[in-house]
Amino acid sequence: MSTDLDSSSAIPFTKRLDGKVAIITGGASGIGECTARLFIKHGAKVLIADIQDELGHFVCTELGSRENISYVHCDVTCESDVQNVVELAVSKFGKLDIMFNNAGIPGITNHPSGTSNYDTETFKRVMDVNVFGAFLGAKYASKVMIPAKKGCILFTSSVASVTFGGTSAAYAASKTAVVGMTKNLCVELGQYGIRVNCISPFGVASPMLSQCMHNMEKKKIEEVVSSSANLKGEVVEAEDIAEAALYLGSDESKYVSGLNLVVDGGYSLTNPTFSRLMKSKFS
Repeated sequence: MSTDLDSSSAIPFTKRLDGKVAIITGGASGIGECTARLFIKHGAKVLIADIQDELGHFVCTELGSRENISYVHCDVTCESDVQNVVELAVSKFGKLDIMFNNAGIPGITNHPSGTSNYDTETFKRVMDVNVFGAFLGAKYASKVMIPAKKGCILFTSSVASVTFGGTSAAYAASKTAVVGMTKNLCVELGQYGIRVNCISPFGVASPMLSQCMHNMEKKKIEEVVSSSANLKGEVVEAEDIAEAALYLGSDESKYVSGLNLVVDGGYSLTNPTFSRLMKSKFS
């Protein structure tokens, strides 16, 4: 395994994904972009798949040569697009080690009153991108990984898969479905040496969350999230989720499969409503 010297600490830097090939859907911005940058830093060859062509090409230009990173237009709800991405990765880099199904949408609706007024087509679109798109990624990745008898399939879920009421029913349903798919595929594909895991972030100030919060600026989003967080003194960032993906994609997690890694600082473990009410009454 190759190492470089980290000049800031004079400690040898180990490339934890050296020689691995990864596809990252939704890799042109947000969590996907941060993960692409971190994977490249750790020696992986990366294929970014997204519908944001300008951003995708820009990230590739910033990150390096055509030998280690490429961008391809991919609508994850289009089966031929997803098949093409997997085939391109194999033809360009010779194999596929990590399939990170990260692309997703929040399903914003103009009817804040809830499910009774939720747009039916928006619900279908959320399920198509977040669930069907993730399924297609796993389907075509497994076609490559099964003969190789190894591989890692990752999904981005959400804290909305373990705590409820803060998002639309469509988003919560889609992200809960992703967790179920993760666990089922873990059992199905384990016999082929394929690991399947997902990551459930809380409140990352990504472009998607900004869109949900009426294009609120990053710093303000972080303030709002921090005010409702359980763990104080830290701010959850896209880089934290990328680090989780790095761990799950590396050989360090070689016996970890079927995990929903919740990165929420303990947010989903408590309901703060009662304690806040008591404080307001007796402070």
